Parts: sequence; structure tokens; C-alpha cells
Amino acid sequence: MPLMEHLRELRSRLFKSALAILVGFIIGYAVHKQVIHFLTDPYCSLPLAHRSGKSCDLITYQVTSYFVVGLKVALYVGLVLACPVWFYQLWAFIAPGLHSNERRWGFGFVAVAVPLFVGGVLLAYLVVSRGLAFLLPGMDDQTKAMLDVSAYLDFLIKLMVVFGLALEFPLILALLNAAGVLSAKRLLGWWRIAIFLMFVISAFVTPTPDPFGMSALAIPMVALYFGAVAFAFVNDRRKARKAAAEYGAVDDDEASELGYSAEPVDDLEPVGAPEPIEDDEAPRSRRRSNFDDTI
Repeated sequence: MPLMEHLRELRSRLFKSALAILVGFIIGYAVHKQVIHFLTDPYCSLPLAHRSGKSCDLITYQVTSYFVVGLKVALYVGLVLACPVWFYQLWAFIAPGLHSNERRWGFGFVAVAVPLFVGGVLLAYLVVSRGLAFLLPGMDDQTKAMLDVSAYLDFLIKLMVVFGLALEFPLILALLNAAGVLSAKRLLGWWRIAIFLMFVISAFVTPTPDPFGMSALAIPMVALYFGAVAFAFVNDRRKARKAAAEYGAVDDDEASELGYSAEPVDDLEPVGAPEPIEDDEAPRSRRRSNFDDTI
């Protein structure tokens, strides 16, 4: 496909994705108060001694702070609601350049990556619920906790994204094994270093220094790491069986037989007179692939 055709298709994909996100943004702004109420529930569920007064009060320091918070929440909701559309547009743009086995790996990656990311987001929500009780201990009458709504929501959303991405790391290791970059034996040999690094990373990204917050992220990462190791062993054995069936007992340094037999050359046929070339259909009307729905 010429470069200009690629650019036209990319423009079309981006336009459709932006339109879907805009529609999701409008819906998100219509329900942003309910979303903010859900996100502030970990703070509002704390005992009265941990927050200011009997009500759940979050403050703003600027006139436009709450309006900006509503726009941010609406954008996040729009990205989530439009996820099927913009992800399909991304996949439709790159899928024609992939082989069939690469497409299967892509579908498998998405099928596993999405639940892992959602699980990381829910785990972060749970950690914040427990972490606020640790960070905002019982206070006396002269000290009250009053959180800025913008800073609180930024803190919570960033933590959710970090937890979601952290649980994707073992999946990336499994993909590297499928691509032939990492072997199962090498992954298993790194298990001590991997566990240590996972606990160190968990200690840095979790908001509290208590063991619960660190373990809540590190333990799932360790379990997923060994799950990736098990997948790597199964995949390596599958590759070994396939290689044995294809090459048999041929040594790596020995040349395999080509399995080629010569065939006699037939007599040459005369070349006919040239014929006029029929006009092809317009380039814009040709369907380039199964994902060719550009405008």
C-alpha cells in the first residue's frame, strides 16, 4: 500500500477513535458526580476520627478546581467507554501487516491483558481503602483531615493505573518467551531476583509502608510470574516436539536433507501475441483487507 494510503487510513482511524471518545466524554460528564462519589467512598467510609467532622467533606482551593476535576473524570470515563471502538481501530490498522499466528497471539494477549488490568484497578481501590486508615490515624480535636478533591482523585487514579500496569509485567514475559527471546529455564533461574524486585517495586508504588499494601501488589505479581514460567515451559516443550517432528534426529550442526527430486523440463511453449490491459477499478474502491472500513 502506498504511503499516502496509509496516512489516509490512519487519519480515518484516528477520527473514528476521537469521535467515540468524544461521545464517551459527554456521557462521562453527565455521570461524573456519581463517579466522584464512588471514588471518594474509601475516604467517606473511614471512621469519624480519621476525617473532618461527621460528614465526608473534600475541599477545593481554587474556583475552577471542581470543574476541572469533573472534566478529568469525564475524560477517563470516555476513554473507558470508547475502549472497544478505539482498540478495534488500532487493531484494524496493524492487523493487515501481521501473519495469522501473530494475530492469534494478539487476540490471546488482549484476552488476558484486559482482566489483569481490571484486577489491578480493583486491587488498588482495595489498597486505598485500607491505606487511608493507616495514613489518617485517629486525630485529636485540634487536628482534622481535609483532603483536596483534585489531589485525592489524581492520587487514586494514578495508583489504579500503576497497579493495572504492574500486573501486565508477567504477561509481557510470557510474550517474550513466545517470541523466542526468553527461555523457560532462564525465567526460572531469575526467580529470586524477580521476587525481590517485585517486592521493592510494590514498596515504592503503594501509598503506605505497612506490609498489607506492599503484599497486596507483590503477591499477585509473584503468582503471575510463576504462571508465566509455567506457560514458558509448556511453550518450549511444544516447540521442541514440533522441531523433533520436523527435523527428526538431525544434529544442530548437521545439514538436513532437502527432500528434493529433480523433474524433467518440459518443452517450451510459444508466447502469444500481446493483449491490451483492461482498466482496473479505481484505487479508492479496492478493498485492501478485511478491516478496510476507512472513510
